[in-house]
Amino acid sequence: MAHIIVVGNEKGGSGKSTTSMHVAVALARMGHRVGAIDLDLRQRSFGRYVENRRAHLARHGLDLPVPDYRPLPEAPPADIPDGAHPLDVAFGQVMQALEPESDFILIDCPGAHTRLSQLAHSLADTLITPMNDSFVDFDLLARSDPETGKVLGPSIYAEMVWGARQARAREGLKPIDWVVLRNRMGTQAMHNKRKVGTALTDLARRIGFRVAPGFSERVIFRELFPRGLTLLDLRDTGGQSFSLSNIAARQELRDLLSTLDLPGVKVSV
Repeated sequence: MAHIIVVGNEKGGSGKSTTSMHVAVALARMGHRVGAIDLDLRQRSFGRYVENRRAHLARHGLDLPVPDYRPLPEAPPADIPDGAHPLDVAFGQVMQALEPESDFILIDCPGAHTRLSQLAHSLADTLITPMNDSFVDFDLLARSDPETGKVLGPSIYAEMVWGARQARAREGLKPIDWVVLRNRMGTQAMHNKRKVGTALTDLARRIGFRVAPGFSERVIFRELFPRGLTLLDLRDTGGQSFSLSNIAARQELRDLLSTLDLPGVKVSV
């Protein structure tokens, strides 16, 4: 059975597609078979990232690992059972096609609540939730008192994850390993960021997730997207592989992969 990694939250701009691509390519470079699905049917940032990669490699004659990205097909009306939703059928078809051919399937979800996103969360063996390191994004996970910062209760998204966990438990499946990723952290230990860290640690104990350091804000990520490249590809493409910033970013990726502790993965990137 493929191990399913879902990257999701219900807020845009947190680095989901960048995280998805770097994790997928890192696993592929370590020799694992990686399937990829983008459930953001409107923006398709992750899907376009993989397509940019294929085009760039073909244009320059490069041979680098590429995740096996599959767009959702248009399900013919005859293939849709009575009462079924066409998107559910299309998603199911892609999952069935990828499962026997993949060690990992990485699913990037939209920054909004959709039926496909909810379904994907219920399938997750590992759930990665990137968030910008601020109380604006902390609100994604929990409601808090604006005066004291005290956590008042889980947010709608956290409740959705809880529902997905309950659904898996009813099916006798193992629990979701939920990892919250602190993205775009500032270089200085500012007071507000310490407060976010304290609040996350408290909330992690209450609703059951792990906290991991993510990626700092770096210009290189915006430069890599049009070419479909990741930090791991720079040495193979004549890029800025010896930049101190890029070396630090690669270490952030290694730290993330180590924290995820995925089955059968020995971090070697």
